[in-house]
Amino acid sequence: MRKLIYTSLFIAALVNPRIKAQYQPKNTTKEDLKKAQQWVDTTYKNLSQDEKLGQLFIVALYTNKGEDYISQVRNIVTHDKIGGLILMQDDAAREINLVNEFQQKSKVPLMIGMDAEWGLYQRIATAHKFPWAMTLGAIQDKNLVYQMSAKIAEDCHRMGINWDFAPVIDVNTNPNNPIIGNRSFGSEVPNVISSALSYSNGLQDNNILAAIKHFPGHGDTSTDSHLDLPVVSHNLDRLNAIELAPFKALVDKGIGGVMVAHLYVPSLESGKGIPASVSKSIITGILKGKLGYKGLIITDALNMGAVANKYKPGELDAMAFKAGNDIMLFSQGVSEGKKLIQEAIDKGEIPQSRVEESVKKILLTKYFLGLTQYTPKNPENINADLNNDSHKTLVQNLYSNALTLLKDDKKLLPVNGKQVYYVPLEEAPYQTFANRLGSNVIIKKAFEISSIPAGSTVIIGFHKDNSTAYKPYKISTESKKVLADLSRNQNVILTVFGSAYALKDIDISNVSTVLVAYENNDDSMNATADALNGKTKIWGKLPVLVNDQLKAGMGIDLNPTL
Repeated sequence: MRKLIYTSLFIAALVNPRIKAQYQPKNTTKEDLKKAQQWVDTTYKNLSQDEKLGQLFIVALYTNKGEDYISQVRNIVTHDKIGGLILMQDDAAREINLVNEFQQKSKVPLMIGMDAEWGLYQRIATAHKFPWAMTLGAIQDKNLVYQMSAKIAEDCHRMGINWDFAPVIDVNTNPNNPIIGNRSFGSEVPNVISSALSYSNGLQDNNILAAIKHFPGHGDTSTDSHLDLPVVSHNLDRLNAIELAPFKALVDKGIGGVMVAHLYVPSLESGKGIPASVSKSIITGILKGKLGYKGLIITDALNMGAVANKYKPGELDAMAFKAGNDIMLFSQGVSEGKKLIQEAIDKGEIPQSRVEESVKKILLTKYFLGLTQYTPKNPENINADLNNDSHKTLVQNLYSNALTLLKDDKKLLPVNGKQVYYVPLEEAPYQTFANRLGSNVIIKKAFEISSIPAGSTVIIGFHKDNSTAYKPYKISTESKKVLADLSRNQNVILTVFGSAYALKDIDISNVSTVLVAYENNDDSMNATADALNGKTKIWGKLPVLVNDQLKAGMGIDLNPTL
């Protein structure tokens, strides 16, 4: 009887248009829902208890750790009947072959996930890099963000990936945040919400699941949760206004997944030092209870130091499931976790209905993602398919639309046709930018600036190392001195190829023109040179509060002249 009531409620939740139970493809009919539910019920009945528990786990698949490691994963897929894989570094063709193999061996299709916040490049070095979220936060036409994630969805399909663990919806209010930073759309809640919704819809309208993360909000931390447990010590009013606000706005928008962070939030969890990812108060009490989220709830990676250093593999998985997670990501102990979950069920600590609830949600999502008709992917030409002119055109347009002009006191822009000097500073490559600017540009190194005639127009480029999203953005004392020296007698255009936070302690009072490009790579440099030459419109807005002078939302519009 209890099971009948549960199934009835489950179907009612799906059919009721006011309840966004979980991800559904657009234009899903009642007949589609009926077929989906029939497949879920039939599949669930045909699973043993051990197979049901296996659905709760996703493990990592690396191709750069050798064949012994891959054999271990193969063994887990075969013997533990896990629900999915998260693809890590680095060989796309090898990953496709392995996913094809593992899908064929699995009684229930595997969910294949990847951290692809800035595209598959985040894990596959030969793929094309898309902009970081902070760059996207500067873009005013959020349809461009949708176009980007739609393209990422296309790349995911090419690889056999069904779930992009993105977007990050943490509100980055701490410039010193070591792990979010560039991965956040910014410091303003409305911008984070609109950017994230466009990103999520671009994925899910193209049948790739999204996951908003990191609940209940990782934007004001000074500790990297990969290393240790960060503490978010704000009171409830602040958490509701900032950290929780994007989640509250998005949980009823049909977004398929919410990823829970390894954070200690004392205002939400009374138990000392208990991470959100294993907190029943936060997951079951707030996310499922108060916010009413019905989609898949997944832990952040369980190998991260914030939790892996404190709990044993398996023990951690059982705690996470008990707290209300549906899926344990990057599990380090599947068989131990299954055993401990079953023991908790046998003792009455976890009801069997929790297993039914989570597994049926997982199965329904797999059905809607088309996994019941899995077609093997072809590894041939994969690198070219993930990195071609279609990517380049889209990405340069994104960088072009993100460019943010903070000041142009002497109306120095555009620079096309003028004699201009260019001084590259900081540690990263700059030649692409210099080449694209054109033949009227004379490059001067920092030690040559005394040879620049007074009253010249001088572009200074702060070229920061963007080889990862976590590189420091701070500008050296030497570069600050060059900027100050040139600003005395020259007409300076300062271009920041790095985080807007780089301007936090830079005196720009004597600098005529300041442009933020957000990143230092070929696409960004080409887009910036074109804008400076008057070929494209500049109309990005600052996505973060930098200091008292440089506030979120600032930015001057400049129309193209060519």
